[in-house]
Amino acid sequence: MKLILLGAPGAGKGTQAEIISEKYNIPAVSTGNMIRAALKNGTEMGLKAKAFIEAGKLVPDEVVIGIVEEKLKDAECVNGFILDGFPRTIPQAEALDKMGVGIDAALSIEVADEEIVKRMSGRRVCEKCGCSYHIDFKKPAKDGICDACGGNLVIRKDDEPAIVQDRLTTYHEQTEPLKSYYRSCGKLITVEGQDEVADTTALVLGALAEI
Repeated sequence: MKLILLGAPGAGKGTQAEIISEKYNIPAVSTGNMIRAALKNGTEMGLKAKAFIEAGKLVPDEVVIGIVEEKLKDAECVNGFILDGFPRTIPQAEALDKMGVGIDAALSIEVADEEIVKRMSGRRVCEKCGCSYHIDFKKPAKDGICDACGGNLVIRKDDEPAIVQDRLTTYHEQTEPLKSYYRSCGKLITVEGQDEVADTTALVLGALAEI
């Protein structure tokens, strides 16, 4: 199975990617992991990416696309893969098509913006050991204190409501149009994200079983 995962930041794509990977025994590959691996291995595209990163610049599309193309040629991707975080834009999707990669489906996990802001802005992380909590769904025994080590729980900058809203705006402008792109190809599958991970997983696996 060759699968693309779509969904706004905070929709739970990463968790579902891991579950699908284990279920179907195919690798889940994220853009960030691919770039880090290319840097570590010193590939041609990795070296190009390194030059931009060291200059404090965003890695341009053509380099990201090249890194993805390198990765999809790996032996571990022969029997399928899950792309999480790529493509992010229509031009990236078109580049994927030009590679001759036959995608079986683009699975979009749908979660309302208000729910995503609630999920992400409610997260708290221990500044000492990194344990994660949530003010609604996973409360510590003592407010603001980590159960594991007694460290202070803090909100990460990326989880601040204003930052989350900015990320959602970017998603709607740049990435959400991919749903129409893959719908026109007959490849789009949508699943409503649930409050419980297990419930979302059941819907995801049910949808994939029909491919």
